[in-house]
Amino acid sequence: MAALNNPFTPGFGQVPPFMAGRRYVIENIEDAFVNGPGDPNLTTIFTGARGTGKTTLLTLLADEAEERGWITARVSSVPGMLEDILQQAARSGSHLLAQGQKARINSIGIGGVAPLGWEYDDSNKAGKNWRSRLTSLLDELEPHGVGLLITIDELQPEFDEMVQLASVYQHLIAEGRRISLLAAGLPYQVSRVLNDKSISFLRRAARHQLTRIPDSDIRVALKETIEAEGKQITDEALLAATSAIDGFPFMMQLVGYRMWTQSNGSRIDLDAAKSGIEAAQFEMRSNILETTYMELSDGDLAFVKAMLPDKNVSLTADIANRMGKSTGYAAQYRRRLLEKGVIGERGRGKVGFELPGWRDFVLEKLEEEDF
Repeated sequence: MAALNNPFTPGFGQVPPFMAGRRYVIENIEDAFVNGPGDPNLTTIFTGARGTGKTTLLTLLADEAEERGWITARVSSVPGMLEDILQQAARSGSHLLAQGQKARINSIGIGGVAPLGWEYDDSNKAGKNWRSRLTSLLDELEPHGVGLLITIDELQPEFDEMVQLASVYQHLIAEGRRISLLAAGLPYQVSRVLNDKSISFLRRAARHQLTRIPDSDIRVALKETIEAEGKQITDEALLAATSAIDGFPFMMQLVGYRMWTQSNGSRIDLDAAKSGIEAAQFEMRSNILETTYMELSDGDLAFVKAMLPDKNVSLTADIANRMGKSTGYAAQYRRRLLEKGVIGERGRGKVGFELPGWRDFVLEKLEEEDF
């Protein structure tokens, strides 16, 4: 029997066949693409810790926009972003734009000598600023009833091109243009961007924090993904996998991918699940937990240490007492860790760890550092 294709997608930004737990957000923005100008969800910012699926969600929504006739410019918050937006939009909408505005191939890589690239060939760009060039592009799309979606991944604070984009975008919204902006970043990065007075307009954007996905949604998505590709999973294996994933999207793809490779034939049993979970946990530690831990300040780490005696939920007042500090002092680090996605709120004055395996990882790191 031919080997079945592994349907899980732990690679960066890849869209899985079944998206767990984000249906409400996705449907709201899909509706916004249909509703057009005036729908508040056309300007949305996603925040979340590493591995919560921000990039994947942006990719999925851009795909959905294109299915509804929109053109897209998918960029990251890096130098050259503004020019990249124009080039990506021209490439996506080349079937609609006049010849002078089309994206064209400007070089082809042969033997590693020259890279394959696209150039935004706007013969009328001389003397035009970026806003005018983008407006001209939108003018050409308008008769077709087609909108432009800009997605920006990894929002960065103190980025001049982001300030310019926000300013231009605000004017285009006021003009009733068919344009949408979806952006994503780590919570503390987004917070710093929104605190910049130069782009205060974005504070009115819809915001969604991508947090833990309910176990029930994880269980359904796992089972449907596996069965759609021709395998089965036992109830015991499904329960073990769901518990190990702990509501974390990246962990779901890792566990699913490794379980699939560890299984034989057409069934994933408990042994395959345990082997897959072990491999996934190792990757989770190196890809997510280690990086997050290294970014913690001494104060952040003191707050985390003060949470360790509690099994699931910690009271902020108890944390402050263990730190030997006032509740006001502890609240500063509570806010920082919430913004980093390390902890999440569990009710009034209560917090808990958001990252799967974080408690055990921190205990091991602290033990290593004692030696």
